[in-house]
Amino acid sequence: MGNRKLKKGVIYALYALSFVTIIGTIYLLDVSSRPNNLKEDVDYVNDIILDDTIPVVSVNEVVVKPYLDSKVTISRKFYDATASEEEQKNSLIYYQGTYIPNSGVDYKGKDSFDVVSILDGKVTKISENTLLGKIVEITHNNNLISVYQSLGEVIVVEGDSVTQGQIIGKSGEANISTDLGNHLHFEIILNGKNIDPEKCYDKQVGEL
Repeated sequence: MGNRKLKKGVIYALYALSFVTIIGTIYLLDVSSRPNNLKEDVDYVNDIILDDTIPVVSVNEVVVKPYLDSKVTISRKFYDATASEEEQKNSLIYYQGTYIPNSGVDYKGKDSFDVVSILDGKVTKISENTLLGKIVEITHNNNLISVYQSLGEVIVVEGDSVTQGQIIGKSGEANISTDLGNHLHFEIILNGKNIDPEKCYDKQVGEL
């Protein structure tokens, strides 16, 4: 009896059982130590996603004007290559002996006026330029960017999420357009190309 050997099948079964037991133990230890680390990882990933998210703009959302004051008027229109010769002439910026096509629309009020975001979006750039003054760039979905130049005051910071109609600053002056005095130079860029803002207002984003 004492010299009887275990069959090979039984030995393999015992090896397999031992292997399964070891793997199961490792798994249980890993699961028991996971919750705290997992929570930290999830929080970290969510922070990254939220920081980079641009508020979604519905294609049905209607574009509003970048100001609230009803007395604001156009002082210089967008340069349109298909417009009449007279209209093109009035849409040129003259600076130090050079004529520059106006890439946006210049709005002027009797006094300094509030400037607002035309859609929900995220402030992706704030800068100050010797010629153009203070500048705010807001990125929206649908490959749409709105640019607000010649600001005298800026009350948002880069990374801010803004809502449509939210005040982002006040009109001001720019050295490239000293003839206009206090004003707002406003641009809309769609798919990397400047388009006439005056043709966008009261239209749905999907129609631009």
